Amino acid sequence: MGDPRPGEVLLPFDPGARADGSVSFIGTIRSPWGPDDCPKNIGRARETGKAAHIELIEGYGGGLLGLAIGQPVILLYWMDRSRRDIVVQRPGHADGPRGVFALRSPARPNPVAMATVRITSLDPEAGRIGIDAIDVFDGTPLIDLKPWLETVDLPPAV
Repeated sequence: MGDPRPGEVLLPFDPGARADGSVSFIGTIRSPWGPDDCPKNIGRARETGKAAHIELIEGYGGGLLGLAIGQPVILLYWMDRSRRDIVVQRPGHADGPRGVFALRSPARPNPVAMATVRITSLDPEAGRIGIDAIDVFDGTPLIDLKPWLETVDLPPAV
């Protein structure tokens, strides 16, 4: 792998050695939601005014360097309580059946989901990030967190 470049900090462990389903979770999303009251999408979660936060696993707090309160970030997370065996679904909001890859449903072969949220608080020492809202059950495993960049993340004009 080579030596780190100046300013880089290596973890004291190999995340691959902690693999869960071939990924290494970096933390947990803490939300006010459970199976009986979770909003269907992040727009509805924002309407409730209920915030959430992320608790990173020890050792990952240094990875928050360069992030700021108010900044949008993309969360990738593992919907660990979702079905994985449905390839075609019939959502209530659609006019007919849809393939899993045409939906953002949590029921999918690999229950990886994403949301763009805004940072409301940041505590790198504690590995804690406040976020404006989220539409996942409390305790959902976090796979990754990436900065949302307007120059990269906006699709090209049609």
